[in-house]
Amino acid sequence: MSELFESKKPLLITDTILRDAHQSQAATRMKLEDMLPACEVLDSIGYWSIECWGGATYDSCMRFLHEDPWERLRQLRKALPNTKLQMLLRGQNLLGYRHYADDMVDEFCRKSIENGIDVVRIFDALNDVRNMEASIKAVKKYGGTVEAALSYTVSPVHSEEYFVEKAVVLEQMEADIICIKDMANLLLPADAYSLVKKLKEKVSIPIHLHTHNTTGTGSMVYLMAAMAGVDIVDCALSPFANGTSQPDTESLVATMRGTIRDTGLNLKKLNEAAVHFKTVAARMEKERIINSKVLRVDPNTLLYQVPGGMLSNLLSQLKQANAEERLDEVLQEVPCVRKDFGYPPLVTPTSQIVGTQAVLNVLMGRYQSFTKESKGLLRGEYGALPGEVNEEIRKMAIGEDEVITCRPADLLDNEMDKIQEQYSDIAKTKEDVLSCAMFPQVAPDFIKRRDDLIVHEIAVDWVR
Repeated sequence: MSELFESKKPLLITDTILRDAHQSQAATRMKLEDMLPACEVLDSIGYWSIECWGGATYDSCMRFLHEDPWERLRQLRKALPNTKLQMLLRGQNLLGYRHYADDMVDEFCRKSIENGIDVVRIFDALNDVRNMEASIKAVKKYGGTVEAALSYTVSPVHSEEYFVEKAVVLEQMEADIICIKDMANLLLPADAYSLVKKLKEKVSIPIHLHTHNTTGTGSMVYLMAAMAGVDIVDCALSPFANGTSQPDTESLVATMRGTIRDTGLNLKKLNEAAVHFKTVAARMEKERIINSKVLRVDPNTLLYQVPGGMLSNLLSQLKQANAEERLDEVLQEVPCVRKDFGYPPLVTPTSQIVGTQAVLNVLMGRYQSFTKESKGLLRGEYGALPGEVNEEIRKMAIGEDEVITCRPADLLDNEMDKIQEQYSDIAKTKEDVLSCAMFPQVAPDFIKRRDDLIVHEIAVDWVR
């Protein structure tokens, strides 16, 4: 059987149970108290890394769970001393929804690594590598591992050669690892084999593959990628796996057992960790945090290229407009908007931008109204769009405004000092300043509640 595999090295596993798994299935609502009891066994399993921070967790911690995201990271670092901790970073967008100045990117990367992150997966929604420059430099500067991601999608623009060329550039930018980030499970098994094989021929650094199981092909994608020589794959422990989440860890470990690419992970330990998370998932299902729809396979994703999180947003917008019955129309409109907008991959924030524009087109008439974000995307505020933009639509949106062609962050002045001064009466630390900068509608109230609670607890302890 060994002749089936291009690599003879063990297949390495990143488990997403503490981040993307519950972001994909449970709206990022897993609490720190749900995580800590399993950390001892998770730390003993021998994962290449555990993804536990970044993405939507930062916002969700403050907005819904009343947790300090930085304190969560510190607690996880303490509880997982033997395992690399990994996070997801949106390049120049950090964890927010706009581009931030380079000094803020530098400070955020410094603090992330200082508080316990080892591996930073950096992506840009448009695959504009200029938007990844500052964060790559900062992570390297502060001793972290840079995993530069290619946002995978399918379009007339996004050929294998396109992704290979981007990977070569990212290696030249001193990335330590290249990640294929297949956020909507659009990468099919045979294509995964071919892409991984070509990347291995052109770059010398490891290849990490991330997919979901939305269309039901995820496990087959990983098997074919393993045959082609992929170094690392993302999986999730079974209680929060499959559907819109990642393929489950246990099945892949069992599949590889006895082959030349045996992961070496212990199924008994994986089961021990899974038993804990089964109770967490059961509670979330009872509380209706987990919707059964996220557990199903949906091959329609291959037609419309709508990731699970984007689908939830579309349903929510249509519900607010009392137009849920028009979902099919919106799904058919999404590819049209995407083509007009130059084929952006559908990942945060472009998935929200394209999706919202599709909803407006269906409800109000095609391009009768544009969101601020649609105008910004067409103006070049988010970076260079991959394909040719429909110039008629662009003119309707931005008129005679000049299109930005430089790196968008070059137009931004340093902002850390100004933000620190703005929140000087609220922010106690640089971490607080960063929270306020990224989430000004959420962080100040959260910090005030947190600090009031600390004062209350100190007073109670003193009385005791």
